[in-house]
Amino acid sequence: MQKISPFLWFNHEAEEAANFYTSIFKDSKLGNIARYDEASAKASGQPEGSILTVGFTLCGKEFAALNGGPVFSFTPAISLFVSCETEEEIDALWSALSKDAKRVMFAFGKQPFAEKYGWLDDKYGVSWQLMLNHKKQSISPAFLFTGNNYGKAEEAIHFWTSVFPDSKLIFAQKRGAGIPHEKEGTIEYASFVLAGEEFNAMEGNEGHQFTFTPAVSFVVNCETQQEIDTYWNALSAVPEAEQCGWLQDTFGVSWQIVPAIMEQWMTDADPEKTKRAMAAMLKMKKLDLAELTKAFEGE
Repeated sequence: MQKISPFLWFNHEAEEAANFYTSIFKDSKLGNIARYDEASAKASGQPEGSILTVGFTLCGKEFAALNGGPVFSFTPAISLFVSCETEEEIDALWSALSKDAKRVMFAFGKQPFAEKYGWLDDKYGVSWQLMLNHKKQSISPAFLFTGNNYGKAEEAIHFWTSVFPDSKLIFAQKRGAGIPHEKEGTIEYASFVLAGEEFNAMEGNEGHQFTFTPAVSFVVNCETQQEIDTYWNALSAVPEAEQCGWLQDTFGVSWQIVPAIMEQWMTDADPEKTKRAMAAMLKMKKLDLAELTKAFEGE
């Protein structure tokens, strides 16, 4: 199981989006589907029996999508960066993702830094960056630090790499002096690893009217309560955002600190076990693995 995986909050299009994405990316497939039971439907306002979450794999990486209603919106502050090996590959992906796109952030074509590159928000609002760099097709989350977060990218990278094991800064390109609208020393582009997964970061000071939202969060799969406690204590910085394993860090990025077995519980063949685990989780902020296990087993 992937240690950290992106989690996308949709209004009601989770299954549709997962089917679409798995149809256009390599090494992709649909995974487990969990549905709203009585307790979770009541808490969320979603129809009982409707799809709660859909697991899926893109380019060999695990993702999940949630139908959570029109609570949060995707923004380009967190995008999905796609490396492409061939021109045919990037053209096909851009054609698919740009159909009915909500916004084009950066027009598709030849750029000083890439043979082909483009940035858009697709028909669901999910933000994608595509680059022809002749590397095997892969997807990595990318953070754009802007607004109140401008100038904090380097701090965030150092913080996150200190929290997660198997983490490191790979590369950071900083701006020099004399660039319009930008401060010297800010991150133009950085690549780093968290728990074995690659991430990217940039900073922009051009009046972007968006920031991080829980529409994109990151699930951290934990094997023990000690691990849950460690990540929770290190990352949580907004008490009012704490709920059902969710938290926000000091930069406004949302994380879900959950037992690795949670996905198995939510899709168990015995619906009564799933209902008990869900009901117990809905009462928690930081998740208690022992109590969740007791609830699942009916103890």
